[in-house]
Amino acid sequence: MRGRDEESGEFLSPSRSQNRREALEVLALGEKLVSLTEAQLAKLPVPDSLLPHIRECKRITANIAHKRQLAYLAKQMRREDDEVLEALRDALDESGDAARREVAAMHRIETWRERLLDQGDAALAELLDEYPTADRQKLRQLARSALDERKRNKPPRAYRELYRALREMLLGGAAGGADDVADERDDDALDEGQD
Repeated sequence: MRGRDEESGEFLSPSRSQNRREALEVLALGEKLVSLTEAQLAKLPVPDSLLPHIRECKRITANIAHKRQLAYLAKQMRREDDEVLEALRDALDESGDAARREVAAMHRIETWRERLLDQGDAALAELLDEYPTADRQKLRQLARSALDERKRNKPPRAYRELYRALREMLLGGAAGGADDVADERDDDALDEGQD
């Protein structure tokens, strides 16, 4: 029984219903984590103590055993600090801060790519003022090749390479491995809009 404070009349602890709602939220978060690939999990701020439980839950496919392991994962997650769970929710949430930063960076890269294609050497000079260590020759060649592809209505190979080169330069080379696959999906989606 929760009990009430004699003086103020307020409840001393959360209700059972509130505890249940919070537990179900953590369970739903655990289900999302289990549904992710290893590459996606690596991008998230998942504590090392939870990773073996997530992998074990993925390994088990029998329905009842999977549910039991998922409940155990949720129990382990409830032992973590609220800040850790909020960071995970934010990273998974498309409207979260991390997603907003990623989308903003992607838009900035796309803007530079279009400026290089539209304005040519003037945009390249401005980009090199901002990023003096950039490879002038490579960027100029990729921009010219992308324009040539566009004129000849060829597949956008150089257009994609220009995006990757700009991304590596603007984001400091943080991209690699699984990010390249995501880049290709992003580029493909952009290319469909270009046709």
